[in-house]
Amino acid sequence: MKPLSECTVLITGATDGLGKMTAERFAQQGAKVLLHGRNEEKGRKTLEEIKQSTNNQKLEYFNGDFSSLSSVAQLAEKIISNDEQIDILINNAGIGGGPKSQSIHETSQDGFELRWAINYLAQVLLTKKLLPIIKEGARIINVASVGQSEIDFDDPNLEENYDGYLAYTRSKLALIMFTFDLSSELKQRDICVNALHPSTLMSTNMVTDHFGQAQSTVEQGFSAVEFLATSEELEGVTGEYFEIKSRARAKTQAYDTKARKKLKQLTEDSLATYM
Repeated sequence: MKPLSECTVLITGATDGLGKMTAERFAQQGAKVLLHGRNEEKGRKTLEEIKQSTNNQKLEYFNGDFSSLSSVAQLAEKIISNDEQIDILINNAGIGGGPKSQSIHETSQDGFELRWAINYLAQVLLTKKLLPIIKEGARIINVASVGQSEIDFDDPNLEENYDGYLAYTRSKLALIMFTFDLSSELKQRDICVNALHPSTLMSTNMVTDHFGQAQSTVEQGFSAVEFLATSEELEGVTGEYFEIKSRARAKTQAYDTKARKKLKQLTEDSLATYM
């Protein structure tokens, strides 16, 4: 793994919490950091703050709304047309789904259940569209969660008996299943793809909004992200699910090849218009 100072890192959801800390710490180490956010004003402000605090001018900001798949597709096109080559992709953007969101069934601009759209479909679409500019030997980190629930393929949009936390945990298991499949696809290009539960209920706005109380710090979460992104001992390690810095076992459905095949087909059908 080459030093961070020679890497281009794309971090989604980089204007708050874990994403923002990762952007700042990697910029301090001299990386070229591409930040993504969904609020242009907040994004530009974050960009300038990090430039000033790190004295690193190799930073770019890209706007994109993950609740709209056409916006995600445009985001990918903007990054590609900016002539970027990515060494590390950190799919960190997401929406929570704790007790405070349990009964409100929200949908994305495309009509998908909102957590499924943002935490899963948008991540897959962005990653797939960026594959041509992801370098050989790169690392992709999908920020998942220890909270995982089996997907019901008869009701992926949770039309019946909606529960916000269940929607969240299903979206995170789907992201882990995608991680396993993508790692196989990219092995020949020496690109490592792993999923990560960075820490439990970090002190972020998302956790406060949905759970009310934090159990760990953003610093602890960053330490896990940094380990997956830069550790030499993980050279060649791919298709794994990590809890903090240890390899762990995800929910059983993640290892079910038939379930992963169903998910892949469902995903391809959902994203066909935007690919």
